[in-house]
Amino acid sequence: MHRLAVRIYYEDTDLAGVVYHANYLRFIERARTEWARERGLDQTRLREAEGIVLAVRRIEADYLAPARFDDLLEVTTRPVEGTGARLLLHQEVRRDGALLFAARVTVVAMDLAGRPRRLPAAIRGMLA
Repeated sequence: MHRLAVRIYYEDTDLAGVVYHANYLRFIERARTEWARERGLDQTRLREAEGIVLAVRRIEADYLAPARFDDLLEVTTRPVEGTGARLLLHQEVRRDGALLFAARVTVVAMDLAGRPRRLPAAIRGMLA
């Protein structure tokens, strides 16, 4: 499981100081990118050398409690399963251990024209 610390800044919140709902998607995107980077996946090289990009196909999200200005959050990323065509990840956002947000994210591979591609073996191997 990968962990990423995220501090909540004023720009992340609404007028009441509560994190705007769409920003959770930004936080989990950053965590997925760092999870992949830690495992040696260079997405720029994947795009330039193989013409493949990774895209989110589906997100199932549960907003459970609000995060607020100046909170320090922990975003976790855990692979659940993978097939030749997709990778399923579970991501959570917590504050001091309390679960604020949870998501199941389906990631797929596409060519540069947006057509589906098989996930490269290296990416499928990231589940091991």
